[in-house]
Amino acid sequence: MSLDHLWGEEHRYSRWDGTQRLDALEADELLNSMSDELLSGSDLEDALARLSRWGIPDRLEGMQDLLEKLRAARQKRAERHGLSGIFDELRKKLDEVKQLEREGLDRRRRSEAPTPELKAAMEKLATARTAQLDALPEDFGRAVRALKDYEFVEPKAAEKYQELLQRLQEQVLGSYFKGMRDSLKGMTPEQAERMRQMVRDLNRALRERMEGGNPSFEDFQRKYPELAGRAKDWDDLMEQMARSMAAMRSLMNSMSPEMRQQLDDLLGAAFNDPGLQEAMNELGETLAELMPGMMEGQEHSLGGDESLSLGEALHLMDEMNRLSDMQDTVRSARTQEDLGELDAEEVERLAGRGARQSLEQLRQMTQLLEEAGLIRKDGERYELTPRGIRKIGQRSLEEIFAHLKRDAFGKHPVGARGRGGDPTDELKTYEFGDPFLLDLPGTIRNAVIRESAERRGTASGGARTPVRLAPADFDVWRTELLTQSATAILVDVSRSMLFRGCFLAAKKVTLALDSLIRSTFPKDDLYIVGFSGYAQELKPSDLPRLTWNEYVYGTNMQAAFETARTLLSRSRGKNKQILMITDGEPTAHVEDGRLKFSYPPTRRTFEETLREVVRCTREGITINTFMLARGHYLMDYVNQMSKINHGRAFYVEPDKLGEFVLVDYVNNKRRRVA
Repeated sequence: MSLDHLWGEEHRYSRWDGTQRLDALEADELLNSMSDELLSGSDLEDALARLSRWGIPDRLEGMQDLLEKLRAARQKRAERHGLSGIFDELRKKLDEVKQLEREGLDRRRRSEAPTPELKAAMEKLATARTAQLDALPEDFGRAVRALKDYEFVEPKAAEKYQELLQRLQEQVLGSYFKGMRDSLKGMTPEQAERMRQMVRDLNRALRERMEGGNPSFEDFQRKYPELAGRAKDWDDLMEQMARSMAAMRSLMNSMSPEMRQQLDDLLGAAFNDPGLQEAMNELGETLAELMPGMMEGQEHSLGGDESLSLGEALHLMDEMNRLSDMQDTVRSARTQEDLGELDAEEVERLAGRGARQSLEQLRQMTQLLEEAGLIRKDGERYELTPRGIRKIGQRSLEEIFAHLKRDAFGKHPVGARGRGGDPTDELKTYEFGDPFLLDLPGTIRNAVIRESAERRGTASGGARTPVRLAPADFDVWRTELLTQSATAILVDVSRSMLFRGCFLAAKKVTLALDSLIRSTFPKDDLYIVGFSGYAQELKPSDLPRLTWNEYVYGTNMQAAFETARTLLSRSRGKNKQILMITDGEPTAHVEDGRLKFSYPPTRRTFEETLREVVRCTREGITINTFMLARGHYLMDYVNQMSKINHGRAFYVEPDKLGEFVLVDYVNNKRRRVA
């Protein structure tokens, strides 16, 4: 009995090769990897392009990894193969031709003749032919070409010579017309004429198309199925032909001058058909006009020991050209969408399964993000969806809380007492005025224990039934009052925030606070105000795209407080606060409708800003300031503001900003009631 039968399903195992994935890539993982870049002010398209280029370490291979796989596949071929033995097969056939001819001449020289005159003539012919063979050039290509004018005496030698030329034709034409490799073997004169006519008709059709005509590809395909049978259309057929001719040019470019001359001589001998040669030349010129970029043969340096035949060398050149083209495509691509012209099956055939997997993962990036609802297409560009923005905020929140200790906030007793609030996990003995959140099992247990203690030593002993409850037996859950708050967070977007490395931290904590309020304190109100020379309300959806103000100088806290005060007046909550994040002192204010900027800050700017602080204080708004720098003017201003408003000031490093802001917010939310 097989294990498959026992378990009811089949499992297949294979050796680990580094390409397998233990778990699928998820959209959240992709968005998380771009979060910091997006919060730093990068455009979503730029962030996607960067992610496509570099990937995610150990999770997603980027275009650089794919490029390296293609380069390695090309390098492997170059190190394995060499061109030194490219003519070995044909050279052996030539040696066989010469040997057969010499043997035939020797037999005729030794054979008996009917007359002395015929004997002398045979001797003279054999001597002359032998001299011609001895005079053949040592260069292989020139020797083959020289034999075109040689009159063979031995029929077997002549037959072998024709086989050599035909083999050469098969290898060259077979690389040009891949669908005709079988029909090229043993090509008869009738087939040769059909070949000439086919090339002429193909060239005529391409010329007509180039001049604006519309020749029928289907008619051509029906007439010459051996050539066009696998092509989809004229463009596909032209691409195949252009690649094949480019492979021949690459082979020529990769050869030494001596080898190149030999190949020229061989082709001159093999294609001694003027009609076919003329038709092929015309076709090459037409393709060069139609597809100039593809006809340029590249040079490939081969240094391996494994020899190749001419046909194999042309096939290798085609593969290396294709790999080079793939490398160019990947190298010039900006995003994964620019990889659309790469064929996944061809990538796998040439560079392996790992390269195909890299390509397919890259192509799935935007699809995963779109299907998860994190990004959407707006015209020709992608943008974050509200869900995507919330995800970035949630990640910022998790990142901040990851640095906090489990008991970093909470359990701070205050003087407030009263009813209401949410139960905690702590119990207490009931007192008059406590919320009656009874722990019934604990209360019964207390009564049983008390009665057992009271009756211990009596005749009856133990607790009795029914159990009688006393006031001291009642246990209730402690409660915690969660206050409703309205918060305005003021984010300094002046140039200095970027130069001091504070801007990203400010955006992160703002998004994190927004995520915290939405998920944990949904009844709270949160307003976001960005300020530099002027102030304006921001929506959470604006934050990923928010950047510093490089055109307007100044830090206008007066306008920021005024805007925040106006927004907080809309809220019904009694607890109103401002959290201001800044790295500089107030250097601008509005007077008579005009912006006044000065650095160092003027007394007038301080006075106008503090007047707005007074207005906030009168409306019961607490101002907490998180300072990312310790400038003299900033410290002086914050001290004066604290005296007026009784708010608090914190000096924090940018990497600790989130912890301070969120802990302060939560601490002020929770008050122990009972």
